[in-house]
Amino acid sequence: MFKVGDKVVYPMHGAGVIEAIEEKEVLGEKKQYYVLHFPVGDMKVMIPCATCKEAGLREVIGREGVQKVFRILKENGTTMSSNWNRRYRANLEKIKTGDIYEVAEVVRNLIQREKEKGLSSGERKMLQNARQILVSELALAIEAEEEEAKSLVDSALA
Repeated sequence: MFKVGDKVVYPMHGAGVIEAIEEKEVLGEKKQYYVLHFPVGDMKVMIPCATCKEAGLREVIGREGVQKVFRILKENGTTMSSNWNRRYRANLEKIKTGDIYEVAEVVRNLIQREKEKGLSSGERKMLQNARQILVSELALAIEAEEEEAKSLVDSALA
C-alpha cells in the first residue's frame, strides 16, 4: 500500500516518512511493519502493514489541503462548550480522527479561548500536542523546516 519514502500521517503522532518496511517476528508470528520516522520530535515508530488502515495511517495533504488548513486557521472559532470536560473530550475526539482540518480547528479554537479566558493545564497540553501534529504535517506538505511551518501557523492565527 505505502512504499519507502512516502510521507504519511499517523493520528495522535503527526506526520512522518516511511524509512523502511521490515519483517519482524512478534509472539511467534511474522508480520511486515512500516518503520516511520517523525522529523518533528525525532521519533521512530513501527506500524503493522496489515492494520495500518485501521490505525488511521494516511498520506500527507497536498497543496490544496495546505491552503484549506490556513483558511481554517484564519476563520473565527466555533462555539465550544463552557464545560471544560465536555470541551476537552470533543477536542480530543477531533484530534484522534487524524483529520488535519479537525486538528486545525482544535488549534484555532484553543488559541482563541486562551486569548479570551485562558486554558486549563490539560487544554494547554492538548494545544501543544495538536499544534505539533499540525506543524509536522504542514512541514512535510510544503517541504519546509519545522520552524518555518511554526511561523506560518503563528502568522495565520495572528
